[in-house]
Formats: sequence, C-alpha cells, structure tokens
Amino acid sequence: MLAKLVVECTKDSSPDLHWVYFDGPVDALWIENMNTVLDDNKKLCLNSGQIITLTSRMTMMFEVEDLSVASPATVSRCGMVYMEPASMTLAPLVKSWINSVPPRIRETKSIVDKLQTLFDKYLEDGCYFLRKNLPEPVKTVDNNIAQSIFRIIDCYFSPYVENEIKKINKEEIMNLDSMINQLFFFSFVWSVGVTTTLDGRIKFDKWIRESILP
Repeated sequence: MLAKLVVECTKDSSPDLHWVYFDGPVDALWIENMNTVLDDNKKLCLNSGQIITLTSRMTMMFEVEDLSVASPATVSRCGMVYMEPASMTLAPLVKSWINSVPPRIRETKSIVDKLQTLFDKYLEDGCYFLRKNLPEPVKTVDNNIAQSIFRIIDCYFSPYVENEIKKINKEEIMNLDSMINQLFFFSFVWSVGVTTTLDGRIKFDKWIRESILP
C-alpha cells in the first residue's frame, strides 16, 4: 500500500506538493526499514529490490500515537516530538484559538482580555471536575472538549468577519463585548458539561453556578 502510494506521487509531474502522512503507533521494525527514504538519499528500498526515489516535492509526515518502541535514532531521523497532552495543558490551544478569531474581534483588547480570563479561570477546572466527579457514557479528552467550546464560540463570531462588502462598525463590536460572558458560559456548558449523564449535568450545573457566584 505504501509503495503504491509513493509510486503514484512520484509519477505526478505537476508542481503540487505531495505529503505522505503516517499516524498511529510506531512499528520499530517497519520504521528501521525506511532508513534510506528518511535520509538525504530519499530512496524507498522495497523487499522486491525495487528502489523508488522521492521527488523534491514529496514530504513524509509522522504523527505518532506514542514512542514506546521507537529508538532514539528513529525519533531523530523522523523529527518526532511527542508530548503527553496532560503536560501541555490547554493554554496553548486557547492562545492559538484567540489568535485565529476575526481580526476586528482580535483587535479589541477588552474582548481578548475577557476571553483569556474566562478560559484561564474555568476551562481547566471544568475539565478537572468532569474527569473526577462525572460519568461519561462516551469518553472524551480535554483537547477535544476545548475544540468544542472554540467551535461553538466561532459560530457566534462568524458574523463579525469583514470583507470587501461587509464592514463591522464600533457599535457592533461594543455589543459583542457586552455579551462575551454569556457566549462563553453557553459554549462552556454545551461543551464541557454536555458529555456526561443527566445526573451528571445536574451536578455540573450546580458546580458552575457556585463557581460563577462570588
């Protein structure tokens, strides 16, 4: 399958870039057999004796599940960097998302500051409360929970995207600024608090109300 895919990419004479993407766990034997293709030679040597030379437009990408059986040479050769999600926290995701919101919103310091404060105060604690106190019929991970809240808020931010025809005035931004707390907690409840059971939602509702009240 790999050989067929690589051959198809090498036959394509268009100027388009080609990405051969690998995910899942690292197979130590398989990856060591790819030494020549991962070196400067960029040649894939098959058991049949066939040698396939990669073009300058081809790149191999690795997004691995773990590095439990990968040797240091494999990690170095493939440029793999693996970090446990728990060690990263959700802060980089929040920062990256805030940098992606529509420019008119991103340029409004009060909105950005409110979003950053709300995420810092509630997102990590909400995920922790979910993991420790609430059952989940279908297990989730914190990164996906964070992506869910981002997508919900993005739905409400989409009308604030400017183009050649549509311009956002100051009054619209001020109205949005006044609604940031409401938008955040609506999105927070329907992302962090939605994956549990009915009884779990009652507990989550009580927790978030107690967290909001001074």
